[in-house]
This record gives sequence, C-alpha cells and structure tokens, in this order.
Amino acid sequence: MTLDEALALLNAQGDADRAAGAAAYHKVDRVYLGVPNPVLNDLSRDWRAEMDLEARVALADALWQSDIHEARILAAKLLTQARIRPDEAVWRLICSWVPGFDAWAVADHACMAGHRRVMADLSRLDEIEAWTGSDHLWTKRAALVMTLPLARLNFPKPEQVAARNRVLGWAAGYVPDQQWFIQKAIAWWLRDLSKHDAEAARGFLDVHGREMKSFARKEAGKYLS
Repeated sequence: MTLDEALALLNAQGDADRAAGAAAYHKVDRVYLGVPNPVLNDLSRDWRAEMDLEARVALADALWQSDIHEARILAAKLLTQARIRPDEAVWRLICSWVPGFDAWAVADHACMAGHRRVMADLSRLDEIEAWTGSDHLWTKRAALVMTLPLARLNFPKPEQVAARNRVLGWAAGYVPDQQWFIQKAIAWWLRDLSKHDAEAARGFLDVHGREMKSFARKEAGKYLS
C-alpha cells in the first residue's frame, strides 16, 4: 500500500459537508476529507491484517506527514495494537509525533496507540516524564493521556502501582497549571482512577482538589460518593 493509494481510498470515502463541519469544529488549519470514523476503523483493521509491521510503520509515517486530519488518525489506528514484537520502531514513531500535536482528536488517537506501548514496557515512563516539563501544551498533556491505562487497572502488579503513583505525582505537579486542557487531563486521569481505586483518587482530591479548576474537580470526583 503506497501513500498515494491510501489517500485515494480516503478521498473516495470523503464528504465535503462533513469535512467543512470537521474543520469548523477542530479549528486547526489542515485538510479535512470528511471521512467517518467507522470507515477509518475498517481501513485500519484491514490494513493491519494485510501488511507486515515494517510496511505499516512506513505507511503510518507517510500518512502522518501528509498533515491530513483523517490520514493522521488512520496513521495512529494502524499502530494501535496490544501485541507488537518488536515494538521499538512503533514507539519511536509515536514519540516523534508528540511535538506536532496541535488538537485533541489527533493527539488522543496517537496516545491510544501509545497506550499499548507504555503498558508493554513501563521503562518508557522515563521518556514520558521529560514531557511533563515541556512548554508545549499538547506534549505536556500527552504525558497524562498516554498513561491512562495505568489508571484503569483493577488488580495492578507492584510495578504498575509504582508507575501509577509516579504519574499521580506528575498530575499533582500539573495542578497549578490552569490551562483548560491540562486541568481536563488531570480530571480524566482521576475520574478513570476512581472507578478502580477510589481511595487513591479521593486522596489526591483531598490534597489538591481546592487548587483545581471547579469543572476539573467536579469531573474528577464524578464517580466518588
């Protein structure tokens, strides 16, 4: 599958009205084709089955560099898979995308691809921790969004508990940052955590909740009694 072939398939599924709506909604200056997400899901599923890993990484890289909204989402979906061995090339590509994040939708799809790679190798938290000091909003946010699976574990192993606590430390350091997307990311992490470890989520809010924006505090405690 070449980039030209992939883009031709995407263009064939596009819709001008949907594209205009997406451009107005996302408010980021790039090309929108108006391809529905279920179509992107189907394409990514079929291509993952048909292509070897090296070809998928190459196509994902090319799709991302096209800077087309749906192509970037499809790039992430091509690499969203629990079991990939070896996965270092996938991880390196995902990390290379992070400095270019500029909107939540594309960033979140890329972070979902990153979820699996983080959980496959928790030593990658060392690299992610450097993002927490970034001046780039979306890089800083990605440190929490890409580690969300740690908040969702029902029976974490000791090393996963340690990793979870490490990320909670990052979240605590984010609390003074009043940017909406940062506060939203803190709230998202805590809300998900509260479903699996209510005590930890409640403890965080007891200490830091008063410094959080009210909407974030409310969302973080949504499932806490």
